[in-house]
Amino acid sequence: MPAAEIIAIGTELLLGEIQDTNTCYLARLLRDYGVDLYRTTIVGDNADRIAQVILESLHRCQIIITTGGLGPTVDDPTRQAVALAGGVPLEFYPELWDQIQERFKRYGRPPSENNRRQAYIPQGAIPVENPVGTAPAFIVETETQSVISLPGVPREMEYLTQNRILPYLKQRFNLQGTIKACVLHAAGVGESQVDEWIADLEVLSNPTVGLLAHPGQIDIRITAKAGSSDEADRMIASLAPEIEKRLGNNYFGKNEETLELTIAHQLSGRDWPLKLFEFGLSGEVVRRLKQNNFLRNEFNSSSDLPDIPSLWAILAENRQMNNDVVFGIIFLPHPNIQTLHLCLLTPDGEFESTRTYGGPPENGPSWAVNSALDFLRRNIMSND
Repeated sequence: MPAAEIIAIGTELLLGEIQDTNTCYLARLLRDYGVDLYRTTIVGDNADRIAQVILESLHRCQIIITTGGLGPTVDDPTRQAVALAGGVPLEFYPELWDQIQERFKRYGRPPSENNRRQAYIPQGAIPVENPVGTAPAFIVETETQSVISLPGVPREMEYLTQNRILPYLKQRFNLQGTIKACVLHAAGVGESQVDEWIADLEVLSNPTVGLLAHPGQIDIRITAKAGSSDEADRMIASLAPEIEKRLGNNYFGKNEETLELTIAHQLSGRDWPLKLFEFGLSGEVVRRLKQNNFLRNEFNSSSDLPDIPSLWAILAENRQMNNDVVFGIIFLPHPNIQTLHLCLLTPDGEFESTRTYGGPPENGPSWAVNSALDFLRRNIMSND
């Protein structure tokens, strides 16, 4: 299978003025067709630097995709950069100029002389008409490699990728395989502990296993490269149960399954309505639980922080039926140590926990929300 690199072009990306969503889109698409992505790069609007990055990429892979820098202004340098990397001049393509003029005619205005620059592409390049914008794309081929330059406007880039570039790549590089990923979710356990449990699996070559830590949650990614989607699914299915077994009750779901969705299924399965009293988290736990509208629930949020005995009194006062689940949360932010108090009344009993967090203060609320949801999940699990 070929390998690829993506080069996102634009000084505005380097300065953080806009977010590079094109790389994410292209990376996932390449993954779905079995193309190994070696590296992604962001380069400012400088033709010499872009050309240098392209030349470096050509030493490593067969497919180089650039996005951005194909506009009509002086600071749109991609055409010149690709020409520099290929050691060829820019050449005027009359058919591209005709397409650009036709596009502007549809817009009801004439093109400027600057737009004529967009009809100049590296000599010998394959022009790619852009029916949804004014910036033509192009492909420069070597004997075994392709440099593909796409517009930076996401809508245009996505259209051209799906309708022009993907068919081209399938034909030229005989793309037949796929790379699929499955993400397992765990909570209530640290990254280092998970790493200890599955360290032997993290050195596998195919499928591969990797960890990604979030505040209060750990994701375990299984990635399989195979000749077909079904084969990749089988490879993942052969490994996932072993990881789930090692995670024990810290495991709560995979892919799109969230803590709140797991809780919703648990409560519905046991016919337990939920009442929640949240203090200090700006209603974030309420927001996440409310996403599951089929729950019969009551939610309350406040910034006025009670003490723990007062919270227990609130829970007891609001427990009106024997099958009520009444959950209370108090979050106390602090620059050094942040504290989370959790109190829970269920038909199975009373549960209480106090937890502390000493990581980056800005991550404290996210940690608290995930920790609170995981506490609820664990204590409403059915023993059936």
